[in-house]
Order: sequence, then structure tokens, then C-alpha cells
Amino acid sequence: MDLIAGDIGGTKSWLAWMTGEPDGVPQLRFEQVYSSAAFATADDLIRQFIADSKLAAVPDRLLLALPGPLHAQRATLTNLDWTLEAADMGASLGIGYVRFINDFQAAAAGVATLTAADVVALNPQPAEAGGVRAITGAGTGLGLAFMLADAGGGYRSFASEGGHIDFAPANALQQRLLERLRASYGHVSWERAVSGLAMNDLYRFCCAEHHAALPDAPVDGPALIARAEAGDAAAEAALDLFIDLYGSWVGNAALLYQPRGGLYVAGGIAVHLRARMQSPRFMAAAADKGRMRGVVERTPIFLITNSRLGVQGAIATAFATS
Repeated sequence: MDLIAGDIGGTKSWLAWMTGEPDGVPQLRFEQVYSSAAFATADDLIRQFIADSKLAAVPDRLLLALPGPLHAQRATLTNLDWTLEAADMGASLGIGYVRFINDFQAAAAGVATLTAADVVALNPQPAEAGGVRAITGAGTGLGLAFMLADAGGGYRSFASEGGHIDFAPANALQQRLLERLRASYGHVSWERAVSGLAMNDLYRFCCAEHHAALPDAPVDGPALIARAEAGDAAAEAALDLFIDLYGSWVGNAALLYQPRGGLYVAGGIAVHLRARMQSPRFMAAAADKGRMRGVVERTPIFLITNSRLGVQGAIATAFATS
């Protein structure tokens, strides 16, 4: 079987061409990362990948992990102006089997492919064998999924759109942030506060709080980190606020699922802010849950440092369902 598996993101898309049998070890034939915004459609992206691979055959199967809700194998992506339908895509590309799954469902499946070198303990508590697992993470958006153990000792992963739950402030500063975001967007989800897309809003909010000049252009995560490292007080405050918000969100996930098998934090932002994620500030925000503090404190929480998590999960899902 020849398979293209892909982790499609609002910023980048990671594709891998694999070959192998369902009961064997799949072999990597070609792999590439692309800027998602460089393509008008997902079909164009896949065609470019196939051309770049210089492999003669068209693959038997295509499985894509997509950021957004799926219905009847159709999806309109949350932070990317693409609409995909599996049957149409298969006909367009000449691929007989096309399947879509949620991106964090793929990330959840990818947890089983990780080694000890791929994770860092943020809250080093013992994980229960067979316990519920959950995964969340800020990339371009904010994802959330959970995993339940099956009779064979493996895990089944389930998607959610939990990142779009209503944002709730934990203090007066965050209340002012909510009011600012509500004025801009109307409905304010957690994704509006904890994601790559949120970084510019957090920085502008902190500039206003510090009576500092607003930037002339939008500020993304890497630029915000660079400003903080250069001594920008508003940028430093924005990163502190982001860690407080991220910690609070992770604590919410711990309460939602009570994932005794492990709560995993994924996404490129966390890796770039690893030192801050490992600071006491993050877990202090996570555990600030009043009477339910102990539930969070007993939850094993891990930061995933493997950047291939999504595509590894897509590959594992494809071969598990062959």
C-alpha cells in the first residue's frame, strides 16, 4: 500500500508518503513541509507534493488530518480558506481512497508513537495504565481531543472542538482582556486567547495596559518572543499573560477529562516557550481551580517536543484502519 498522510495546519502542512502492509512497519519514501497559505486549495498542495516526490505512481490512499469540524467527510477549515470534500478530492487527484480526520484526533493517535525523549514532564505525577488520556495544544488555533483505552490495550482517539468553548477570565486583568476581545470579535472562545492567532491581540492589549505605542504591523509568536528578549516590557507582559491563560486552559482540560493516563500539551508555541512552560507560573495557573485544585495537581501533564506528532498520528491511523 502506498499512502500519503498529512497534518494540515493553518500555518504549515506536513506531508509524508509511506509504503507498507497493515501488519508490517511502514517505510517513509518522501516527506515535505509546506506553507499552507502558498496554496489556493488542498488539491493544489497534494499535487505539488506528488510532483516534488518524483515518485512515478499515484498513491492508493490519502489521509489528511484537518483543523476543524468534520461532517460526512467534508470540512471547511477554521483558520484556512479551504473547503475539502473527500469524494471530490479523490476524483480530482485520481486516488481511490481519501479520508479526513480531525487534526487533534491525529495528534491523539500520535501519542502512542512517542518515546520518552519526545516528552517533558510539566507535572511529574504517575500515569495510570489504561487511564483516560487527553491532548491539547496551541498552534495557529487551539485543539483538544481525548483517548480511551480499548479491550486490546490500545487507545481510540476522539476529536472535539473544545478550543471554541467560551473564554472565562480568572482575574481583573483577564476580564479587561475579555472586554477588548469581545469588542473585536463578539463571541470570545479560548482560541481567541490561547493560540498563535491570539498573540497579536495579547501584545496590543498589553501595550495599552502599559501605555506603550502600538505596533505598526501584526505581531506573531516569534516576533513577540524576539521583542521580549530585546527588553520590550509589553511583550514580556504578553508572554506572561499567555502562560497564565495557557495554564488555566490546561487546568480546565484536566477537570474536563480527569486524564489519569496523561494530559499532553502539543503545538509549536509550547515548544518555543518551553522554559516558560516549565516554570512554576504555568502550573500555578493550571492548578488555580479552587476546591478542585487537587484534581489538577494529581494529573500527569506532559509537554510534547516532537514536531512530527500530527503526521505520525495520521500515519498510525491510516495503517490501523487499512
